Amino acid sequence: MRWIFSWRNLLLLLATLIVAATVIYTNQLVRHMQEEEKRRIEEWVEAYQQLQKAAPTDNVNLELKIITNNTTIPVIAVNSAGKIIDSRNLDSNRLAKDPNYLYHQLQLFKSQHPPILEHYDPTNPKAVNYFYYGDSFLLKQIRYYPYVQLTVVALFLLIVFMAISSSNRSIQNQLWVGLAKETAHQLGTPLSSLQAWVEMLKEQSNQAGLAAEIQKDVERLNLIAERFSKIGSEPELVETDLIALIQNVVQYIKKRASQKIQFSLHTHEESSLIMLLSPTLFSWVIENLLKNALDATEGQGIIQIDIQQHSSTVWVDISDSGRGIPKYLRKKIFKPGFTTKKRGWGLGLSLAKRIVESYHHGRLLLKSSEPGRGSTFRIILYR
Repeated sequence: MRWIFSWRNLLLLLATLIVAATVIYTNQLVRHMQEEEKRRIEEWVEAYQQLQKAAPTDNVNLELKIITNNTTIPVIAVNSAGKIIDSRNLDSNRLAKDPNYLYHQLQLFKSQHPPILEHYDPTNPKAVNYFYYGDSFLLKQIRYYPYVQLTVVALFLLIVFMAISSSNRSIQNQLWVGLAKETAHQLGTPLSSLQAWVEMLKEQSNQAGLAAEIQKDVERLNLIAERFSKIGSEPELVETDLIALIQNVVQYIKKRASQKIQFSLHTHEESSLIMLLSPTLFSWVIENLLKNALDATEGQGIIQIDIQQHSSTVWVDISDSGRGIPKYLRKKIFKPGFTTKKRGWGLGLSLAKRIVESYHHGRLLLKSSEPGRGSTFRIILYR
């Protein structure tokens, strides 16, 4: 996992440096271009003014060249009365179709740059024309380039992170499946041997009671082996009475819990509830959640199971009155290997979530938790 996080940090750092360098360089380039465009417009206004004052016999080739060379910077000229007297380099199609286009562009140019003034009558200080100009198309492209680049980099990082996460999940799944199937395989041989010894004990009349107790343990081990063998394979979902299944698991856990733990099961007057389930795997989920609730109560408290039927879903809430889960740990509780116990693998909740969501296409979530008052986990099953 360390190399994944280091690569993520390296990619984030590299992307941040690229974007920062690009933004700084682009801002400098934009400022230089703005200064250059301002200088060009000032020259253009000066040429415009000289052209207006020129006599028919004056040589105005330079002024005409300056004016005609401006094909990129949009300009709108307004007289002292606020009337538009000239415009250049605007969208001719929009000018023809939209009567308000010129006015809107004027308001935009006023917000972008201060006007360049033309005093066309030195004897009258109020005789002034105002030339408002906007950014050229090239300048707009350069100004928005860092945001485009940032979007591209963000998409690239998102794709890389998704690929790494997918690869990591694939590795975890392979480990899950390999460990589960190897465990089931290793349990198979001693279980067969134990079953044979149980049959031999049954034949001895004075060992019948002992054989019955051992038989229970063997059946329990067989159930565990069957659960592990189903991990990694698509389980067969069969019509199962959800209420009866949960009742059986509660009874099993209750016999092994402290007498100071109070169990209560609420079915809202439903006696049975048929769902498509894998009984072996789903009972494992309930068992894991109840064991977590037992650990949280620390030998004394209340554990409640509430089964609610809705139009398209069934909710199974498992609540305890235990120590609760701090906020900073709530996003980690379903991650494989995370545990707050001194002795524990941290696989119970992650395995339960996998069974509910991958095999039963439902949801398992932490509905609520408050330190010192307990937690509630919710299973959502879709009909």
